[in-house]
Amino acid sequence: MSLPSTVEAITIAKTGDFDVIEKTTSPFPKVDPDHIVLKARNYFGVNFIDTYFRKGLYPIKDFPAVLGQEVSGTIVALPTDEEVVNDPDYKARKYSVGSKVTGNVMGVHASYASIPWKKVSVIPDAIGTKVGVAACVQAMTAITFMTEAYNVSQGDVVLIHTVAGGLGLHLTQYAKYRGATVIGTTSSKEKAEVAKAHGADHVILYTSENTVDRVLELTNGEGVHAIFDGVGKDTFENNFKIIKRKGTLVSIGNASGAVPPFSPLQLMPKNVKLVRPNVGNYAFTPSEILHYTTEMYELIGRGILKINIYKEYPFTAEGVQQAQKDLVGGKTIGKLVVNVNIS
Repeated sequence: MSLPSTVEAITIAKTGDFDVIEKTTSPFPKVDPDHIVLKARNYFGVNFIDTYFRKGLYPIKDFPAVLGQEVSGTIVALPTDEEVVNDPDYKARKYSVGSKVTGNVMGVHASYASIPWKKVSVIPDAIGTKVGVAACVQAMTAITFMTEAYNVSQGDVVLIHTVAGGLGLHLTQYAKYRGATVIGTTSSKEKAEVAKAHGADHVILYTSENTVDRVLELTNGEGVHAIFDGVGKDTFENNFKIIKRKGTLVSIGNASGAVPPFSPLQLMPKNVKLVRPNVGNYAFTPSEILHYTTEMYELIGRGILKINIYKEYPFTAEGVQQAQKDLVGGKTIGKLVVNVNIS
């Protein structure tokens, strides 16, 4: 099919507050020979990383820049590179024009996206595009981080900060699947009930309880084997008080701001391991991506990972601004998505 010369996209011309987010008509993205082109017929996923780029915490090379890391839609063009087309890993994906897929790369909140083929995953027939895009980053993050950043095992006790958020609920369900005891932190009784419904064994209301005291009480003073912390600056120091000897601190986000520089000597008293991973470096090669997406969709299909959609927002500047405001405001439970068909 012939492709248009322009796309409708969520863009920023500079970094800044929510009001820098615009919906613009932009040039069609460059299509490299190893790229798949998809039409965003369905949904975008909204993630904290979108806010990090928008604020300038993570660098952007060129402006105007298209935001967003998750998109679902259908394939409209396949790679033209013969080496790619004949690659066994490419063939294993079974791509075809019209396939329902997700794309996971920065800069895809647009009506069309051109994406390296290895970053495109076919959605199983039994799973819809809304669930596919909602799982694309967060479920993959939970599975890869709890396998490679810290290999959660039967009998472990883990602490998950912001346990009722989209990622927190995935981490909780996956940790329980692996046989761990889950302690979570959250801000309200409503969120605590949601977390417990998804398997959390203990939920601490950090707004009214002392997190350090409660974790030590629940662990008989020993602390936890691993901490998965998406809060950042506000929780970092206290993590060292509640991590077990030889425990692992997995820093997974900066909701309260980036962790300031600190001395590596801080790790020494308990021989703590500190990891600041990126899901794209665990699911990097085509075989790694296929391995983890296969596991993810299998667990979703079996009902082990339940996908929770908090709200759908329109494909407008105001809609995406509101989605980011809601996300960073700490009031949401589950995943936020943008419906491409509402504008």
